[in-house]
Amino acid sequence: MTFASRVLLGATALLALPAAAQTVSPSEAGGTRNPATPTVASYPAAAAGDGAAAGGYNLSRWAEDWRALCDPAKRDDPVDALKCVKLDADGDLYVTLSGEARLRVNHTTNPGLRDRRAQRQDIRRLVAGADVHLGEHLRLFGEVAHGGISGVELGEPAATLRNDVVFQQAFVEAKARVGHVDLGARYGRQEFTDGPNLLVSQRDNNTIRYTLNGWRAWARTPAMRIDAFDLKPTQYGDLGTDDDVIDPARRFSGVTLGFVLPKTWLGGSKLYVDPFFWRRRNSVGTWGGRIGPATRYYLGARLWGEAGPLTIDWSANRQWGEFIDQRVDAWQVFLAQTWRLGGDAQAPRVGIHADYASGGGGYGDGRLRNAYAPFGNNIYYSYALFLTPSNLIAVAPNLTVSPTKAVRVTGEYQLAWRDATDDAVYRANGQPFAGTQNVRAAKIGDVARLQLQWTITPRLSFTGRYEHLFAGPSLTGAGYADSDFLAGWLSFRF
Repeated sequence: MTFASRVLLGATALLALPAAAQTVSPSEAGGTRNPATPTVASYPAAAAGDGAAAGGYNLSRWAEDWRALCDPAKRDDPVDALKCVKLDADGDLYVTLSGEARLRVNHTTNPGLRDRRAQRQDIRRLVAGADVHLGEHLRLFGEVAHGGISGVELGEPAATLRNDVVFQQAFVEAKARVGHVDLGARYGRQEFTDGPNLLVSQRDNNTIRYTLNGWRAWARTPAMRIDAFDLKPTQYGDLGTDDDVIDPARRFSGVTLGFVLPKTWLGGSKLYVDPFFWRRRNSVGTWGGRIGPATRYYLGARLWGEAGPLTIDWSANRQWGEFIDQRVDAWQVFLAQTWRLGGDAQAPRVGIHADYASGGGGYGDGRLRNAYAPFGNNIYYSYALFLTPSNLIAVAPNLTVSPTKAVRVTGEYQLAWRDATDDAVYRANGQPFAGTQNVRAAKIGDVARLQLQWTITPRLSFTGRYEHLFAGPSLTGAGYADSDFLAGWLSFRF
C-alpha cells in the first residue's frame, strides 16, 4: 500500500460525518460559463483543487465544463460547436476540443545576473486537446503540444522551452456518486495544482507545462473533500514523443483535505481551508553542490477565499526529512491579501504579500533548514526566475487597477532578504547563485514589477510584463548585477 493510500484510509472516515449545514448554489457548484444545472449540490468546483476558471476557461483544459454548448441555441459562433461534438443521438457521448496558440518574446539584460550581452527568446506554443466523454461516469483526455524557440544568446534551451512534439497530458478518469458523496479517480499523465500556488503549479510560464504521471483519487461532499495522489514527474526530451518519459528519480505523494467554511463568518464570506500532508522523494537531490537521496515531508494548511472586499491566500507548512546525512528542518509561511476599493468588480485593489522561507545548512553545516517547493510558481517572486521560496524573506505591496473592463494593470515593489546569511541566495529550481554563501549581507535586493493583461476577446488576450531587479549587497558582493526583464505575448484559446 502506498503512502498516499494509507493516509487516505485514515482520513476517509471524516466523510461519514454529516455535511455542514450550508447551501451550495448551482453557480458555485459548477463555476463555469453557462453551466448545465446540476441535479444535486457538489463541492464548489473552484475549490476542488483543479484551478480557477475565468470566462469558462481554465489553465487545465480538462477542468472546463462546456455541457451547455451541447445545445446549439446557446452557441455564439461556429467555434462554440467544437466544445460539444456529439458522438450519438442522445448526446451522452461527446468530445470537447480545445487548443491554444501563443507567440511570446522575452528580453533579459544581464542574464544570470552577470554583466554580459542581453538574451532574447522568441517562443511559440501550440497545443491541441480532446476531452472524450463516454457517458456520465467515464472520460478520456489527451493533449499534444509543441514548443519552439529562437533568438539571441539562447545557450542550450530546456526541453520545456524547445520540444518538437510532446504528449503533454493523457489520462482516463472515472467518477460516480454514492449517496451524498462524489467519488472519482484519474490515472495517467496529468497536471496537478491541488495546493498553494507557491508549492504546486502547472508552470504556465514554460512553453511545455509541468506534468506528472500516476493516479489521483477523491471523495467529495458539498462541504468537504479528501484527495489523495501518487505521482512521478515527466522527464522531457526535446525531440519527439518517444523521449518524454516518467522520471524514475522523483516521486510526489500525499493527501489534501478541503472544507467549506460557514458563509456567516466575517459577516458573509466564501472561504476554504485545505490541510495537507505530502511526501516528496528524490534520489538525486542537490544542495550546495552535493547530490544524493532526499526525502522531504510537508505538513501544512491553506486558508483562502473572499470576505466582502477582502481576498486572502494564507498558507504555512512544516518540512522535515533527510538529505544524505542531514536532517531537514524547514518552514514556509505565505501571506497574501488584497482589498477592493469599491463595490464594482473593476474597482482598484491594494494588497501586500509577506512571505518567509527558512534557510541555512545548504552547504552541509548542521541541519538543512532550506525550505523547498515541490514545483511551485517561481514567477511570483521574479518574472525572470531569479528568486524562489528558499532562504527568503519577501514583502511586496501592490496595486491593481482596471482602466477598462478588458484591461487590468498590476504594479508591485518587492523587498527581499535572506533568512540565513551563511547560506546562498537561491533562484528557480533551488539553484544557488554561486559565491553568495560567502557574503554575509542579508539584503538580496528590490524588485519593481509591472504587468498588463488585456482581454481583447474572450478567446484572444495579450499580456505584457516588465521587471527590474536592483541587486542588493548579498548579490553584488559575489559579482552579480542588476537586470531588466521585458516580455509580451499574444495567446489565442478555444
